[in-house]
Amino acid sequence: MRPVLELKHVSHVYVSEKEASLAIESVDLKVQPGEFISLVGPSGCGKTTLLSLLAGLLLPTEGEMLFHGKQVKGPSTKVGYMLQQDYLFPWRTIRENALLGLEVSKQLTDNAGERMEQLLADMGLDGVADRYPHELSGGMRQRVALVRTLMASPEVLLLDEPFSALDMHIKLQLEDLVQLTLTRLGKTAVLVTHDLAEAAAMSDRVILLGSRPGRIRQIFDIPPDIRELPPTAARRSAGFQDLFDSIWSELEAEEGEEADSP
Repeated sequence: MRPVLELKHVSHVYVSEKEASLAIESVDLKVQPGEFISLVGPSGCGKTTLLSLLAGLLLPTEGEMLFHGKQVKGPSTKVGYMLQQDYLFPWRTIRENALLGLEVSKQLTDNAGERMEQLLADMGLDGVADRYPHELSGGMRQRVALVRTLMASPEVLLLDEPFSALDMHIKLQLEDLVQLTLTRLGKTAVLVTHDLAEAAAMSDRVILLGSRPGRIRQIFDIPPDIRELPPTAARRSAGFQDLFDSIWSELEAEEGEEADSP
């Protein structure tokens, strides 16, 4: 099966007036259709850089970035990006915010409003279309942001710590809702998170990156008996703690090696 996304020997260098900094080095990664993977690792290891490369927002300094086997040359509507902040415009209604992407890309169609209403309902947001962002909780606003992203019908969703600013109870609810929605729609997803439990509970694979320059240190395949459960149930399942401990131990080892290096 051809991967949806593929990085081949990808390295990326940030250049400023004073220096050049190698952010990631020789990364090889394949993301299969319908797969949910998470990127974890120490701060500054290049997780967000990798996500930006996958989104086409950055082009690699070396190597190839492929989408369905074709070289990525820039952003695509086939790849959606959801951030930690919802970036809803306060002067626009929820309906207007949810349709904004289609409006900007001139893809607004007669049935877009109906699709948007259905997605809002799927997210448990019936009846909020005419309200404004300040009238919604943080968790509700993030669901609106997801609806806005899904309205463009992307094949791939890139999620940059979208739950990190939420209370734990709301965070867990959204993990279940997002995973269920993406599975039902057959979407491929890449999540960047600092929360190892979140990564293990939501993913098919967890990719642990080493310290700068970022490189893949280890890949954890999530066992089927955990992977097939909703995230909240996965966290309570037999074997989850052992899985978490394995990822945590490898992360600690990486951080210890970084501290010992000159």
